[in-house]
Amino acid sequence: MNVNQFQQELVSFAHSIGIDKIGFASSDPFRELKNRLKRQQELGYQSGFEEPDIEKRTTPTLLLDEAESIISIAIAYPSRMENAPQGKKGERRGIFARASWGTDYHTVLRDRLAKLEQFIASHIIDAKTRSMVDTGELSDRAVAQRAGIGWSAKNCAVITPEFGSYVYLGEIITNLPFAPDTPMEDECGDCRLCLDVCPTGALIEGGQLNAQRCIAFLTQTKTSLPDEFRTKIGNRIYGCDTCQTVCPKNKGKFNMHQIDFQPDPELAKPLLLPLLKMSNKEFKTKFGHVSGSWRGKKPIQRNAILALAHFKEESAIPNLIDLLFKDERPVIRGTAAWAIGKIGTEEGRSALHEALQTETDTEVVEEIHKGLAFQTVN
Repeated sequence: MNVNQFQQELVSFAHSIGIDKIGFASSDPFRELKNRLKRQQELGYQSGFEEPDIEKRTTPTLLLDEAESIISIAIAYPSRMENAPQGKKGERRGIFARASWGTDYHTVLRDRLAKLEQFIASHIIDAKTRSMVDTGELSDRAVAQRAGIGWSAKNCAVITPEFGSYVYLGEIITNLPFAPDTPMEDECGDCRLCLDVCPTGALIEGGQLNAQRCIAFLTQTKTSLPDEFRTKIGNRIYGCDTCQTVCPKNKGKFNMHQIDFQPDPELAKPLLLPLLKMSNKEFKTKFGHVSGSWRGKKPIQRNAILALAHFKEESAIPNLIDLLFKDERPVIRGTAAWAIGKIGTEEGRSALHEALQTETDTEVVEEIHKGLAFQTVN
């Protein structure tokens, strides 16, 4: 079969199975990306979730012998929620970032990519393919940019004209010599809204991110959150959308058409207090199908505690005291102690003094002292 003719058939098939955009790129090494990744490592800006081998991240032929081209796909996800529940005093709510609404995007994109691979295999007998989503070696963003899906923006996302930056990305390396698409011109211009409003200053300059300061990364860590970030995450319990919501290119992009990503409002904006008492089994049953659950319940619970402190929710004090005295995890006990002090009630102050008499973990003791210091200031 003629490759150019098949390429058009593949594009039509991709759209028929719910892929919003598809583009093609060469499998040449990503030399500019390689230099940027080396710089990221030198500066200590990486999150630690990435593939550590820069050669693998930038050389497609190391991942698939005879690689000739890369197929890039994008699937849009919603930017807003219909019938979103509103939190109020006594019933405070957290928020999962939009990328964790609906079914885990890894599951959805892997399914679509597998169908593309099956379609290729059924038409080209000697075709070789290797697909990946997010956790693979290649940079989804660099591939999408080269394949003309969108441009690599200052907020470190790929922005598409049709769907803004609210798109999931995936790719297939193949030995088929598909004709490459033309990369898009950068349309960010002089705009720097995303850099100016980033809550933690994680966006260092256009297209460069210090992941160690990014709230999206910080909400996924399992250790105690550094003090300087605790008051900045607000009620975010997973991820952060600020650099997307302020982007002018995202204005009017609602992307409500993908059924898989329609959010359940009670899961996307869950009540905070029930999260504190949730067992592992309950957490997996309720949140196991969303991407924000991949690190388990501990980070979500820690963030929920910080969110309650953000709201100064006094009704949470009994639950936080319960965690302070009974939870087996030092990170949770320590965060609860800090939150109790931040909320600032007499009941909380008494509990912190009492906990000092029995707590043996040095880090938790330090957090108790921080909590008491808050109450002194208050």
